[in-house]
Amino acid sequence: MFIRPSLLLPAQFSRRSFLRGMAGTLLLPKLPLFEKTLPAATDAFEEVPASRSGITWTHTAGKSSQKYLPESTGAGCAFLDYDNDGWMDIYLVNSGKCDFYTPPHALRNALYRNNRDGTFTDVTEAAGVAGGGYGQGVAIGDYDGDGFPDMYVTQYGRSILYHNNGDGTFIDVTEKAGVGVYGWASSAVWFDYDNDGKLDLFVCQFAEFNKETGCGIGPDGKRHYCIPKIFQPMPSWLFHNNGDGTFTDVSKESGIAQSLGKAWGVVATDINNDGRIDLFVANDTVANFLFVNQGNGKFVESGLAADVGYNADGRPRSGMGVDSADFNQDGLMDLFVANIDEEIFSLYQNNGDGTFNDEAMPLGIGLATRWMSGWGLKFFDYDNDGELDLILANGFPDDLVEEFSSEVKYREPLLLFRNAGGRFENVSANSGPVFQKSFAARGLALGDFNNDGAVDALVSVNDGPPVLLRNNIGKQNHWLGVKLVGTKSNRDAVGALITYQSGDLKRSRMKVGGGSFLSAHDPRVVLGLGKRTRIDWLEVKWPQPSGKVERFANLPVDRYVTIVEGEGKWI
Repeated sequence: MFIRPSLLLPAQFSRRSFLRGMAGTLLLPKLPLFEKTLPAATDAFEEVPASRSGITWTHTAGKSSQKYLPESTGAGCAFLDYDNDGWMDIYLVNSGKCDFYTPPHALRNALYRNNRDGTFTDVTEAAGVAGGGYGQGVAIGDYDGDGFPDMYVTQYGRSILYHNNGDGTFIDVTEKAGVGVYGWASSAVWFDYDNDGKLDLFVCQFAEFNKETGCGIGPDGKRHYCIPKIFQPMPSWLFHNNGDGTFTDVSKESGIAQSLGKAWGVVATDINNDGRIDLFVANDTVANFLFVNQGNGKFVESGLAADVGYNADGRPRSGMGVDSADFNQDGLMDLFVANIDEEIFSLYQNNGDGTFNDEAMPLGIGLATRWMSGWGLKFFDYDNDGELDLILANGFPDDLVEEFSSEVKYREPLLLFRNAGGRFENVSANSGPVFQKSFAARGLALGDFNNDGAVDALVSVNDGPPVLLRNNIGKQNHWLGVKLVGTKSNRDAVGALITYQSGDLKRSRMKVGGGSFLSAHDPRVVLGLGKRTRIDWLEVKWPQPSGKVERFANLPVDRYVTIVEGEGKWI
């Protein structure tokens, strides 16, 4: 029997346990990196170099010979319009001083203002958002409803809440607000769990960790960034928005704290169409969580019952990035989670009865992701044909993996899947030279930074510069961009459902909270029309407590509009 070298490593160093056992080894044929598919477009995405964008910042992981696990996981990124000028700015998260790392020179996060000409200017110091700890991710939300987006920066150590002052500056209100969690925080999401019209905050906690907690030395005599089986799971946090600039920790009374996990990614979505926002959380080496909102301030963890907690063999996987969308337009929100190599990424199709089926293999995702380790990801309509496509950012955690594996690489390519009527075609090879490159990619954010209706992407790279991707194909079709502003419901309109009709095309899009890994996205929703030149009507079902349904006609195409709840018009 042939046993790959990785099998000789103990469990905490080997990520590929569920396909193998000592009684027998399941050897699958090595697959080509890209499936053969019909081309979607040539150079659909173009990498924008720093010399053109002005984004010269670089992530520093602070990698050490001790191989402290947080060094391998960061960092996140975001698109946000911090100054409300209608153009997406960029925020990038860096590492910094902590108990296991003292940088040789000061490190900081970066806020780049959009100059509206394809370039960006670093305004970090003037804005006051440099960070200061060992950063991980960022979540964007207007928690006080003043019209300016605020930032929650997750860190190993103390996380930070930056309140947007509305004048181009932010202030650290962490202690005043009561959200200064101490631990290893990863992803976070703003959403209104109790339907009182105010954004609450969910923060993922990864695992119990300090500088004394290491992976140890492997059989090869070297330290590795290891599988975190040896680390103890921890509860995540839920904070209720009190409406006065402060929050109350309701983790215990809500039921969230009862589930101990190793949480990486989170998305806020409504999986059963009851008007209450649920949470899907990806965990590493323990079962994923599906927190179903009971409507009384309580959540019930239903991952096992819903068949999204474990793989088909009843074993946990290494879940990292997540998202939720109705990719097949059956009126039910589906789920996606990226795992590590050989575990196959999971595309969970909603059955409408509280359960899901993993359709990654039959729908074209499984084989293409077999050798990938996925982090940031998002559903979006990259070509504006009305179907939700999928982009994935990948990279193996251990930078020494190539010493004991011939199949798995530390740096991996981005993947782009085109939705062809509910089945996904891997069009990466035909979508631009950037997809032929490899990265130690982590976070991924989506946003239309040049306002042409073609949704662009930003990828954060561990210990390297970010990658800005300009979408060149979306503007070849018609589209409508919609910014929703809640009044009675939460101002960010998380949970709103947009339905629109354009000739023979009828589609619905729910505005979810969060998604991806450590990252945040353009709050506007871009609706693809294909070659159709008009929209017959558009309907918005606002989240609770409003639940109001508003219908609009005579909408323009190929531009952005703003719809304010209750005003009955677009601007």
